[in-house]
Amino acid sequence: MERAIWIGYIWISLGLISCGKAKEEVQKKPNLLIVLSDQHSYDMLGAYGNSQVKTPNLDQFAREGLLFENCFSNQSACTPFRGMLFSGMHPLKNGAFVNDAPLLPNQSKLLGEILQKQGYQTAYIGKWHLLGGDRDRPIPQGEMRYGFDRLLTNNCHVDFRPGKAFYWNDEGEKDFFDEWEVYGQTDQAIAYLDQIDKDKPFALIVSWHPPHDWGKFKGEDGKMHYRYDTMDELMELYERDSIRLRPGLAASADRMRMYHGYMSMVSGVDKAFGLLMDKLEEIGEEDNTLTLFSADHGDMLESHNALLPKQYPHDYSSHIPFIMKYPKKLKEGSRTSLLFGALDIMPTLLGLLELEDEQDYDGRDLSDAILQGDNEAVNSVPIWVLKQGKGNNNSWRGVITKDFTFSMSKDSLELSNVLFDRQEDPYQLNNLFYHPDYHDTKAALRTLTYSWMEQFGDAFYGPEDFAKVMPEETWQYNYTSRPYDLLHELNTVK
Repeated sequence: MERAIWIGYIWISLGLISCGKAKEEVQKKPNLLIVLSDQHSYDMLGAYGNSQVKTPNLDQFAREGLLFENCFSNQSACTPFRGMLFSGMHPLKNGAFVNDAPLLPNQSKLLGEILQKQGYQTAYIGKWHLLGGDRDRPIPQGEMRYGFDRLLTNNCHVDFRPGKAFYWNDEGEKDFFDEWEVYGQTDQAIAYLDQIDKDKPFALIVSWHPPHDWGKFKGEDGKMHYRYDTMDELMELYERDSIRLRPGLAASADRMRMYHGYMSMVSGVDKAFGLLMDKLEEIGEEDNTLTLFSADHGDMLESHNALLPKQYPHDYSSHIPFIMKYPKKLKEGSRTSLLFGALDIMPTLLGLLELEDEQDYDGRDLSDAILQGDNEAVNSVPIWVLKQGKGNNNSWRGVITKDFTFSMSKDSLELSNVLFDRQEDPYQLNNLFYHPDYHDTKAALRTLTYSWMEQFGDAFYGPEDFAKVMPEETWQYNYTSRPYDLLHELNTVK
């Protein structure tokens, strides 16, 4: 009898030790914090060489972490970027091929789902833009939340003013912020970090909409320009008349107004980022957190006389800021020239977090290259747009190497057929696409582009035939209750 009691004590003790080890292993898992701004060009940060924009917190973050010099949004539009971030898959597989087309669940294992199964607390705060169809509705419970336990979002809304900016709360009701949207969402993120279970790792994505444009105005030149004006306290950070525009862009009162508002919103984003970093340090999770700052795409800001802010192969549209900090693995104050794309983010993050997943991605796990300082591990990044602009069916495909940016389309549109020498022409002012001396270079890059298209199963699809290659599951998620020409077209083409 006594022997049996002692055996029982031993088994209980072993069980307690086992539980203790399991708890310890969960605690050792690193946290993940992803912070995104929207339509934020790489050149609009001090850390990337802009001496006039005021971004002290992000610049400090870059000094403490790893800055990527060559990160690109493979498709420079909001929904496609987010679809790639969550899936690591090409839009032909994940469904998020254009703004307001939904990311399809159950096509592959998604980032939030993988982290959730690994024991992470998962939350997403801010712009979502993945639901498809009508933007003005809450994200339904279930599979369309893609593995996030907590979701506070407005899906997609561009009025950032206090009293106008809103979100859908936990009860599915619309609540309005009493402050600039970025600050309100930052307060929500800080409140979330205050109430996390510290015995479990967390994965939090904070997605701000500014410095995105929020409308248009008729300028002094009689033309329509995108609007970026913001709160007075941010606009007062800059003297409009002293702002320098990008090389090759002629100054005008209308453009100065655009740049003034844009840079002011960037500084507001920077302030909010600093508040998040302060909170991470306050709760003692800074060293055990992989923190990432990036953007879904850039903004042309009328460079090259572009009509749209994005969806071009040019760096101002596709080249994005990408800075990571993870004290346990990444060297402080380092930079990498490694070529990197949005498709690579999910598999690379999982690699850095040491979370095993055997899924075959379209993106690449470049964690080893990053940790080993192998800047030459990648020779090209594919870029594309499956549709450029409402009412414009132009689609283009291309590729970026360290030496060249190349894109081609079926049409002769100047901004879609480009060849730029990245070394000799960093501001991309000299298009060599039709230059006879670059015939062989263009041919080689065209071949490289087609090889990427073959890998993705892309036969230069446009919106008119995209429906033919998407899985049937696409249709049940196109909740189209507002006028939108492309979704209407997709819903009628079978």
